[in-house]
Amino acid sequence: MDSNSITTLIIYCLVACCLIMLTIWVWANKIKNAGVVDIFWSYNFPVIAIILFLLAPGFEPRKLLICGMVIIAGLRLGTYILIRTVSHLHEEEGRYQQLRKEWAPNPDRKFFWFFQMQAISNVLLAVPFFIVVMNSDPELSPLEYAGAGLWVISVLGEAIADWQLKKFKKDPQNKGKVCSKGLWNYSRHPNYFFQWLMWMSYFVFALASPYGYLAIISPAIILYLLLRVTGIPMTEEQSIRTKGEAFKRYQESTSAFIPWFKKR
Repeated sequence: MDSNSITTLIIYCLVACCLIMLTIWVWANKIKNAGVVDIFWSYNFPVIAIILFLLAPGFEPRKLLICGMVIIAGLRLGTYILIRTVSHLHEEEGRYQQLRKEWAPNPDRKFFWFFQMQAISNVLLAVPFFIVVMNSDPELSPLEYAGAGLWVISVLGEAIADWQLKKFKKDPQNKGKVCSKGLWNYSRHPNYFFQWLMWMSYFVFALASPYGYLAIISPAIILYLLLRVTGIPMTEEQSIRTKGEAFKRYQESTSAFIPWFKKR
């Protein structure tokens, strides 16, 4: 693996992601809605994939497969969040309202660094992609096919969970209620579970390449963030603020993460 090539690719990707997030931070300040960062955190992965596909020296079919996977997943999630956010663009999501209060009196300055950290996290989480696109082996491995298969399951699972939640929220009769239908009957966060599973699929895919074991860093970071930082904790704090006892009862009856485990 050419360390100079890797370094150059990382720099290109980091500059691109940081510039995108700088632009989005300016926009977020103008509309007073930091929630737009989630849209472009997702869209930054397709940007990275395009850079890697065009510039990395690896086997073309392998690059096409992994970069195609990343582009499809990033565009799907980013567009889902875009549609959701645009529907209430001038009403900031509760999680970010809370951060704005905690970061007073200078929330915009702290949001600048928050946005830039999101850009850095894009590149850090892209470790599996950097590893895979440097692999020049002219044959695809069974591990790569297994990773691609797991990716299909994860993307479909996340899409189904998102669709079920969107359908539930669209019904005016469900206002103030907790979604417990479909996958949400078995897990409070099936979308997060399948998001993590997707990063596991990239890890499995990368295992076929030299130094592929290093790709474990991505699903490990995602799992930590989902379970301990910006995923489940912040989402559930906001749900308790808005839905109160109804959500607490839901917490008592469902698994926080794994969708096929139902509490009794």
